[in-house]
Amino acid sequence: MPLLEQIWETGVLSNNGPMHERLEHDLGEFLKLPHVSLFCNATTALITAQQALGLHGEIITTPYSFAATSHAILWMQNTPVFVDINAESMCIDPMQIEEAITDQTVAIMPLHCYGNTCDTSAIEAIASKYDLKIIYDACHSFGVEDDGGSVLRHGDISVVSFHATKVFNTFEGGLLVSPDEATKQKVDRLKNFGFVDEITVTDSGLNGKMSEFNAAVGLVQMRHLSMAVSKRQVCDALYRDLLRKVPDIVCVEPVQQSVRNYSYFPVLVSASSRLSRDELYALLRSEGVYGRRYFYPLISDFPMYKDCPSADPKNLPVARSISSRVICLPLYPDLSAAEVERICSIISAGLS
Repeated sequence: MPLLEQIWETGVLSNNGPMHERLEHDLGEFLKLPHVSLFCNATTALITAQQALGLHGEIITTPYSFAATSHAILWMQNTPVFVDINAESMCIDPMQIEEAITDQTVAIMPLHCYGNTCDTSAIEAIASKYDLKIIYDACHSFGVEDDGGSVLRHGDISVVSFHATKVFNTFEGGLLVSPDEATKQKVDRLKNFGFVDEITVTDSGLNGKMSEFNAAVGLVQMRHLSMAVSKRQVCDALYRDLLRKVPDIVCVEPVQQSVRNYSYFPVLVSASSRLSRDELYALLRSEGVYGRRYFYPLISDFPMYKDCPSADPKNLPVARSISSRVICLPLYPDLSAAEVERICSIISAGLS
């Protein structure tokens, strides 16, 4: 029976119904991680992660990410502290983390950028030294593995996005990975208003539940995930081959990934290029090619962060440089070789 018909048959549309339970189980099996919780979106999961860990204070994070990373910190009335990124991985620079720690620091919230894995060993050593929690924003990293397995196993909590733009998606949705069953139980209460049972509420939680319809989308996506990643891999390889000799374009290399998911294809435009990054971006758009300046501007440039001392541009030279030069080129399973060739031809003609 088709999944939508099964939903109508059960009469359950939300509140941890059969589709939700199936998808949560299947994802745990796929990732080889036993304590996973589905969410309506990753932003709510990042907020819930802070609440589950009891965080109140400063959280060291990256300015080079999507706005939700730091917005989630503000929603919990915590203070984001921005530190610079590593030029190779584009993930948070552990050397900068330790310098930013104060007596108000309670946690670190790094991003595994474009699926590149943070220097988890260095970050975890710092967290252990200063008794800090780690919440990994792993929104780009579904299915990504390092030499030890899923990168989602790192830290105290990891959060993944299942937004429609992601390799694996439920249209809208997310996943929170807990380190143990006790944390998962707390997370599951918090994403359901703090309910323990019909009449008992122990926490001031949110409504973070995933609906049955979104879970059904995820179950269908699971059937096609391997093929989708394989098609992305082909496009990634073709881009790299065609752009290798194009002047003033650098393809970002994968870092600390033994298994990739090919989420994004970021390139950097040289500061001395014939066209600036924004001019190349505009040229591509004029030809119907919709890349993204991902991430531009930096989160630290948004007005709600202007009063944060750590948002001073002088503190973030690497992030600022990369943000001014990056374009993520189109990458999706149905992208044809002919279209990749056309995109590369536009870039080559514009920069030559």
